[in-house]
Amino acid sequence: MSGKRRGSAGLALSLQVATRSRGLPSAARIRGWARAALQEPARVCLRIVTAREGETLNRAYRRKASPTNVLAFRYDDHTLAGDVVLCAPVIRREARAQGKALAAHYAHLTVHALLHLQGYDHAEARDARVMEAKETAILRGLGYPDPYASGPPLRDAPGRRARVHRR
Repeated sequence: MSGKRRGSAGLALSLQVATRSRGLPSAARIRGWARAALQEPARVCLRIVTAREGETLNRAYRRKASPTNVLAFRYDDHTLAGDVVLCAPVIRREARAQGKALAAHYAHLTVHALLHLQGYDHAEARDARVMEAKETAILRGLGYPDPYASGPPLRDAPGRRARVHRR
């Protein structure tokens, strides 16, 4: 870390909305979530997509025949730059099925993707614990509860508890 506190790093964010899904977070909200997750300046293109586009990308890059909630692609190892893809219908369906606020789920997945761009991973148990602790701290700072704690779902407002799924 270059002496900056978490969340103070610069962000060049390009937001692309390729869906007519309802309940999408505002650009300002997404930018705030992304900034909170950054430890260094970054260039990010964040695209919110349909299930069809999400499935196409997931099939091409992960060889999975269904859409997933979030994908993150880092351009190279020299600069912090990459693409994040959020699949609106999957995120909405997960939030509804898990009884959580839609914005809380978007916040968690945005933070999760930005951490992936910075090299965090959850493939191994130890790495998952580190990444989950980081996500929890960032989301707490944004007014959201621990995304890995279970409990009754509550309304979406910073400072109010809302469950977020276990990745």
